[in-house]
Amino acid sequence: MNLYIIAFLRGNVTKNFTASKVDLTLIERYSKSDNRDPEDKKVDIVHNVDQYYPTSGRVILHVDMNAFYCSVHEAENPDQYRGKATAVAGSVELRKGIIVTCSYVARRLGISTGMQVQKALRICPSLIVIKPDFHLYRKYSNAFMQIAYSYTPLLEAVSIDECYLDITGSRQFGTPMEIAETIQRRIMEELGLPCSIGIAPNKLLAKMASDLKKPNGISVLRLRDVPNILWDKPCNEMFGIGGKTAEKLRKLGIYSIGQLAAADETMLVENFGVMGSWLKRAGNGIDHGIVNPEREQSKSIGHTTTLPRDVVGLAEVRPILLNLSDQVARRLRKQGLVASGVQLTIRTPDMKTITRSRQLEAPSESGEDIYKSVCDLYVRHWNGEKPVRLLGVTLQGLIAKEESAIQLDLFDYEQQPKKESLTKAMDMLRNKFGENAVLTAGMLSDTHSARLRNHKERGTSLQKDNLLSVESDNE
Repeated sequence: MNLYIIAFLRGNVTKNFTASKVDLTLIERYSKSDNRDPEDKKVDIVHNVDQYYPTSGRVILHVDMNAFYCSVHEAENPDQYRGKATAVAGSVELRKGIIVTCSYVARRLGISTGMQVQKALRICPSLIVIKPDFHLYRKYSNAFMQIAYSYTPLLEAVSIDECYLDITGSRQFGTPMEIAETIQRRIMEELGLPCSIGIAPNKLLAKMASDLKKPNGISVLRLRDVPNILWDKPCNEMFGIGGKTAEKLRKLGIYSIGQLAAADETMLVENFGVMGSWLKRAGNGIDHGIVNPEREQSKSIGHTTTLPRDVVGLAEVRPILLNLSDQVARRLRKQGLVASGVQLTIRTPDMKTITRSRQLEAPSESGEDIYKSVCDLYVRHWNGEKPVRLLGVTLQGLIAKEESAIQLDLFDYEQQPKKESLTKAMDMLRNKFGENAVLTAGMLSDTHSARLRNHKERGTSLQKDNLLSVESDNE
């Protein structure tokens, strides 16, 4: 039964279903083919839909955009990119040459995420390498989530290109499969983007189901399907189990998800702590997590940048740390938070990474305080003569500003309100006219640092600030 017919006959055609979308001829033909009382026909249709929903339990969808960044560029420029091997990566000339994602055409040719651009081009000389545009990705992210949100308010955005939906209460829009098909079709028709959708009784299985058919697939994974579909797969294919955990499981003689499901829980807890119980449940497809439309407050806010060339010494590092500190502080203030700790990340040319952290003297939202702290960490814990390939600044211990007690400097307390007013005015100007509207002298001394302020080029896996709501991005 067409879901629009169901909605129409139940009197539930909402703003999401305009008259042009409802096939009135089909409704009329359906009505004429059944001579029963109209009210009886309505009840029958509703009951037909109800049988696809559990009397207890949930129905969860996981919407996962396929090769999202590449698909966005293809949607924007179909003549240039459709049907071609494409990859999104930083500039090869600037050495930030790692494939972030690639199209399915490229994948069939042997290109993969995380591969160096130089290697990818050797494998596929015709590969089109596209410069990332995170501002564009955020706009498309908001757009596809708006479509999903129109079927349930219970939407949990977990990254820029995926979300969970609890559609247990959305039966007025049809069966779970019909809702998934409609969301998938609308995202393709309205945005030109492919997506895969998993349908399951919990978030874990919905996530696993969305990975079963890519691209543009829809899969149902019920608890009774777990033994046949999942148990033969290796443990590292279970969502939430990383390489190190899988390796530790192998050392315990546990290679497959089925073996994990049958493993002794006490033994798992002894080796993995509280995670051991989760591993046992996951192996059996059990997950009690709920779809939470209210995203948890960020546990950290960070930004890293791979440098176009190795830098040596504090003089070269300072402008980069200044811009990193400025950008994470901006994101902190946008969320109305303050930080009580800061972490410095350094990576060497041979890809060794170290992190050092410290507590701030008092919770702060000031880029100046953050900058002073990370410079101190650099001086204390790094030999300035050693070259640096990557730098990162991460803020930790985040709390809402109104809940914090910001300690005023005994000798500077009279200036604090003025500093806050100045910072607020600068933020307003930069929000309106761009990040380069107001800069300190130190921010002007390095061309690479300017790229950190470019909203099209900046963006890491940690940057999910746009997911605080599914409102349209009007920047």
